[in-house]
Amino acid sequence: MARNPYIVLGLSPKATDAEIRSAFRQLAKKYHPDRNPDDKKSEDKFKEVSAAFDILGDSERRKKYDRGEIDDDGRERPNPFHQWTQRDGAGGGRGYSSGAGGPGGGPGAGASFDDISDIFSDIFGARQARAHSAQQGRGRDTRYRLEVDFLDAVNGAKKRVTMPDGKTLDLTIPAGFEDGQTLRLKGQGERGPGGAGDVYVEVKVKPHALFDRKGDDIYIETPITLKEAVLGGKITAPTIAGDVSVNVPKNSSSGTVLRLKGRGAPKKSGGAGDQYVKLKIVLPEGGDKELEEFVKKWKGADLKARRDFAGA
Repeated sequence: MARNPYIVLGLSPKATDAEIRSAFRQLAKKYHPDRNPDDKKSEDKFKEVSAAFDILGDSERRKKYDRGEIDDDGRERPNPFHQWTQRDGAGGGRGYSSGAGGPGGGPGAGASFDDISDIFSDIFGARQARAHSAQQGRGRDTRYRLEVDFLDAVNGAKKRVTMPDGKTLDLTIPAGFEDGQTLRLKGQGERGPGGAGDVYVEVKVKPHALFDRKGDDIYIETPITLKEAVLGGKITAPTIAGDVSVNVPKNSSSGTVLRLKGRGAPKKSGGAGDQYVKLKIVLPEGGDKELEEFVKKWKGADLKARRDFAGA
């Protein structure tokens, strides 16, 4: 028979949500099966702690428990004031059924196995999955969140991470990995009589100071001087694989976009996307006396683009 969940977690009924989460975190780590292999008592204690948190970790279920609407197992108690509806019984007799499924809560009552969100949020946003595996007796799957650098996601990388239960896992980030995609590590989840569950790692890609990704293409903005814009020439531009030489055509305006074929992110089907370099003319910081004198004397050509813009 289940014990009072407050007693299981070592708390009083006045405990805050933060205190409940903290107590569960400490006890779950202490009694986790991976830290106590082949220890039946620790395994039972871990299940008891998890069941207690299933009730107290959910604000609505905790309120129901405090009001006496559910018992220590999380099952609904019979409610004498519940509205009962009349129905026909077998053989023409009369029977009654409750909207709550009758005493004991009916099918589906009992402990909830919804996600315990962010229970290990202090360790790269990990989330402990609470859903039972469809395979009976199989250990529970575990879900985590992991942040990786932009270039590691685009170019691929190997990462060694330590999970909340102390287990170390080696992750391979495939080249071209996108923000929000999930890695699956088969058989690395919680162990059970029918085998181990899986680990799912949702990858969050950090933004980059220079590169912006859209699908398989990479975009950057590159500053050029007025001289380079007028006369053209070669400049060095960064790509996800390193710096490359780029030819700037003569008379390039700000906003001109140059395409670097095959310099984008790797594609799943093979090959790679492109990189697009947007030129931005930048004048000398603090001004340039020689340039100012030249512009004052320069008659310049009529700017047709602005006349069209103004509707002339």
